[in-house]
Amino acid sequence: MSKILVTGATGQLGKAAVNELLQKVNASDISVLVRDPQKAEELKNKDVNVIKGDYNDYASLVAAFKGIDKLYFVSSSDVMNRFAQHENVVKAAIEAKIGHIIYTSAQRKSEDGTSPIAMVADAHWKTDNLIKQSGIPYTILKHGLYTDILPMFMGDKVIETGTIFLPAGNGKASYASRNDLAAAGAVILTTDGHENKVYEFGGTDSYSFEDISGMLSELSGKTIQYVSPSAEEYAEQLKSLGVPDEMIQGAATFCVAIAQGEFDFPTTDLERLLGRKPESVKDFLKAAYQL
Repeated sequence: MSKILVTGATGQLGKAAVNELLQKVNASDISVLVRDPQKAEELKNKDVNVIKGDYNDYASLVAAFKGIDKLYFVSSSDVMNRFAQHENVVKAAIEAKIGHIIYTSAQRKSEDGTSPIAMVADAHWKTDNLIKQSGIPYTILKHGLYTDILPMFMGDKVIETGTIFLPAGNGKASYASRNDLAAAGAVILTTDGHENKVYEFGGTDSYSFEDISGMLSELSGKTIQYVSPSAEEYAEQLKSLGVPDEMIQGAATFCVAIAQGEFDFPTTDLERLLGRKPESVKDFLKAAYQL
């Protein structure tokens, strides 16, 4: 059986991918790369091989990657230093002679710097190209927006307030749940025929926040309205409520990108790889808001 290494395994996506893998292969075939092994005790107790390493520490990456056949490379959450860290990962993979890189990239419409989320997305397309040029067999997983971010954007009181207040206009996005993305990653890691392919991992349908307000209205039995202010009005309103500037800026930027159609990529790739329908946005919301 192939030796698999999952990076970022104490994060939500990495941990979900490992748990999916444990249902498919022996724990002895799974290694994880973590910065703090103490946070990976749960995985260690499942007999997963825990390796200490850091995207900023090239030598630790080379050591961790030795003898690995398939690398599930979870993109860095350190946006400012992401591409430099990713360069370390790819170079270390080349030096360690890794057999196959599976990279968690991102869907995007623009690669010319004009996107509202260029600072976040640019590292992804640059990393995609770096991997393609590495000579290592690869699979690029272009993840859509996580369905999991919807409660973060809308807030936990949206049913009580009856209003979704976000500057996303009429834009649509093809959401996919983090768990489904992890499950698809595990399928790719444990089956053949994915070399040098790029998969669009959005949902099968795209939805606007007007659509989502309709879903919440139906699920809750209450009228949930969608109001789309300007990004400036949105920031001003949330600031008056004491929301930290960083959170406001992050949500506003993504919503403006949604308004411009940056994440409107409905696709059947995820459904095909899973062999089932992905979790619907409506079902996710029902569980998230306990409706």
